[in-house]
Amino acid sequence: MITRTRLAAGTCALLAALAAGLAFPAGAVAGEPTGDDAPKVDLVLDVSGSMRTRDIDGGTRMAAAKQAFNEVLDATPEEVELGIRTLGADYPGDDRGTGCKDTAQLYPVGPLDRTEAKTAVATLAPTGWTPIGPALLKAADDLDGGAGSKRIVLISDGEDTCAPLDPCEVAREIAAKGIGLTIDTLGLVPNAKMRQQLSCIAEATGGTYTSVEHTDELTEKVNQLVDRAADPVVTPVATRGADSCAKAPTLKSGLYTDRAEFGAQRWYRVDVAPGRELRASVSVGADRAVNPSHGVLLRAVTAHGREIVRGEAAGDGRTDVLSTGLRYPKAEGGSDEEPAEAVCLQVTHSFSVASGVKTTPGLPLELTVDVVDGPSDADDVASFGLGRGWWLLGVLVLVGFLAGLLWGWLSRWRFAVWRTN
Repeated sequence: MITRTRLAAGTCALLAALAAGLAFPAGAVAGEPTGDDAPKVDLVLDVSGSMRTRDIDGGTRMAAAKQAFNEVLDATPEEVELGIRTLGADYPGDDRGTGCKDTAQLYPVGPLDRTEAKTAVATLAPTGWTPIGPALLKAADDLDGGAGSKRIVLISDGEDTCAPLDPCEVAREIAAKGIGLTIDTLGLVPNAKMRQQLSCIAEATGGTYTSVEHTDELTEKVNQLVDRAADPVVTPVATRGADSCAKAPTLKSGLYTDRAEFGAQRWYRVDVAPGRELRASVSVGADRAVNPSHGVLLRAVTAHGREIVRGEAAGDGRTDVLSTGLRYPKAEGGSDEEPAEAVCLQVTHSFSVASGVKTTPGLPLELTVDVVDGPSDADDVASFGLGRGWWLLGVLVLVGFLAGLLWGWLSRWRFAVWRTN
């Protein structure tokens, strides 16, 4: 018992130390933000018949959505161009073909007239079907053009009723266009099937999914997403990696996009001067159906092929994006005039597709490169991967060991007193 107590105390101290000691400096922002065009947001609201259900704060889901929209419209930043699109708002019948085309622009994306937008929202009444896929396609058209940020905020209380047009596949198609559009989804009183579908839509474009069960939660989340659209946008630079290190393009700090072919390698070069640190990360998106069991590998090697460091990630099952990263601190040179070291980055992925699925073009790849000032002591950062937290780790492990000894002694003393009495 005493041994187990000491071990538990020491283990807790070790875990606490690891949490404190694993300190990796965050990479600097790569790329240049674009602010020439106004950010655009299209709020896509489900107005299907199920929105009549009274299960949000004692009122209907439609009433909660209207209240949230009114508060969001009041708080929308002046620089944001906002529009509202509906799905299932106009056709009350049973014809599936007509119901699955029921999506309309309630308020066009542009400079916001708050009174006019609120008046349009007030006219809405729960009506028909839930054509999420068609609505997303139309919303993408609403936001077409311009280089500013583009965001769709989808609010729904149920899964799509217009299969086989899968909304998740629609989201992947939108992401594959490379127009920089993000889809965020909010589920009102969600069930498991709806949560899975809305999560897939959001993940396909790098957006977020949130479940909402109260009016104030809905208002707060939509406000956050609209405000996020006004943040500066980092525009990636298109590049083309080579099939070998010798032919690779030389990259500077920034954000880059490319296409990663199936079963092939992509190579890039980065110059790292003495005393500088290379930080790189890569994300590969699955913009089509892929087989289970996949991975992404990012390697940093010298010009002569010797591996310096690597980062890898693997998955099993459905995925939309797989990411990994690495960092390489280069020691200070003996002279400021010492030439920079050419480091080659190799990107490989093990995604595969079933027969009948197109393999060209390759999967979308996003590469972030950062070359920053290294720490004062490169060996300190490299020491067991713990950086300056190494000394703190030693102190906490020692404290945990002594605490375990003390606790064991007290336990033995209490047991001896109890046995004597």
